[in-house]
Amino acid sequence: MTMDQHKILLVEDDREISEMLQNYLQTENYEVICAFDGEEACRLFAEDSFSLVLLDLMIPKRSGMEVMQQIRQGSYVPIIILSAKDTETDKTLGLALGADDYITKPFSVVEVLARIKANIRRTIQYDRVNADAAAAPELLTAGELSMNPVDYTVMKRGSKVELTAKEFEILKLLMLNPKKVYTKEQLYSLVWNDAYLGDENAVNVHISRLRNKIEDDSRNPRYVVTVWGIGYKLGEGL
Repeated sequence: MTMDQHKILLVEDDREISEMLQNYLQTENYEVICAFDGEEACRLFAEDSFSLVLLDLMIPKRSGMEVMQQIRQGSYVPIIILSAKDTETDKTLGLALGADDYITKPFSVVEVLARIKANIRRTIQYDRVNADAAAAPELLTAGELSMNPVDYTVMKRGSKVELTAKEFEILKLLMLNPKKVYTKEQLYSLVWNDAYLGDENAVNVHISRLRNKIEDDSRNPRYVVTVWGIGYKLGEGL
């Protein structure tokens, strides 16, 4: 793999689809490693380093959801779900378990390529922001929460709160600008670093997950407060 070449783990049991995607992505200068069941996917991921995972949900031995949960135990590598399941429930569950994107079958290889580029680009930019934060450390506080942008940790009452990258970025935006109300469109553009296409699901899911982790009562949030008809802001009087 060259310095500018990214390695992708493709988990798809349909060998025709797998071969089609592998051949196309290789012509676009990606190295593609294929897995055809969940157990093989987990083994390959543990043995190697990948820039992104393309993951079908309906695979043998271990389901795609199980594979994603395994990966998320120790990695925030971008995961794009490929699935014939296109209900909002399936999409919401996939995002809640840690997926970064969701593509329904049938799909075009051009769309898959565009999503891959967008997710890898966001990861690179996120890493750069992390490096910049390390150069200019500052402790952010709000009520019983404290955030250290240097090591990307959040503490509440002395205990560490485990947040994903996007959950952390949402909370950091609110803590950096405690009086500002962010619309869902602004949050998506800033955190996902992508054009907002009117799909509120990604923002809603991440806000819900963030509240579950930092609020005493997620149904009556004190930190991530809804401003009805507009968006979200940091709670006042913390």
